[in-house]
Amino acid sequence: MGIKTPDEIEKIRVACRICKKILLETSAILKEGMTTFEIAKFAESLMEKEGVKSAFYGYRGYPGSICVSINEEVVHGIPSPTKFIRTGDIVSLDVGVIKDGYIGDCAATCPVGTVDLEKQRLIDVTRDSLRMGLLSVFAGCKTGDLGWAIQQYVEKFGFNVVRDFAGHGVGRNLHESPDIPNFGYPGKGYQLKENMVIAVEPMVNMGRPDLRILSDGWTVVTADGLPSAHFEDTIVVRKNGCEVLTSIE
Repeated sequence: MGIKTPDEIEKIRVACRICKKILLETSAILKEGMTTFEIAKFAESLMEKEGVKSAFYGYRGYPGSICVSINEEVVHGIPSPTKFIRTGDIVSLDVGVIKDGYIGDCAATCPVGTVDLEKQRLIDVTRDSLRMGLLSVFAGCKTGDLGWAIQQYVEKFGFNVVRDFAGHGVGRNLHESPDIPNFGYPGKGYQLKENMVIAVEPMVNMGRPDLRILSDGWTVVTADGLPSAHFEDTIVVRKNGCEVLTSIE
């Protein structure tokens, strides 16, 4: 389940590096007064330049090329010409691309201008929880080990991981088995194997973990209206650790 050949891993790596490049360049242009539609169109122009297609557009009917989620929007925010970002907002960008039939997938939450200290702390903790999760990965570990590493780190700072959405396998399809929850118990869950490719993506709420979906059928928001942050990398499981495929360093 999810194990890839060296050739497949290389193709996913190429897609992932392009995906991360698009994510970073798009995050760099965020400023007050932009619409989420403008943000998505910029990302689309980069996709065209890089010779890739959106992995999100049309997926299960999703109408956008990327996901742009603001403040209490957790994931799957649909780009809109009537939705503006403002100084003090935090904006989660989720980008997926297809290159030569293989997927690259990554996400990050970015501050717009100066944000309050608690929002910045939420961003920092979520980003660092991803790093803590990846440190727990090696061939033979369980998804519960990974989920626990993320969960215990997040909860130490008084935040909560989202439980209704999870990471996933990546390959020719955007979402493959296994699911990679951001919570769990050590030694429990599915055993990760060498050369499995997975997306690890902690979604962290400032308040309660409860969610609801807006009337557009896609946008997931926190039930209590407090902000949420989201980071994601695609990795390959190695014998003694993991390799981050969405790294361009």
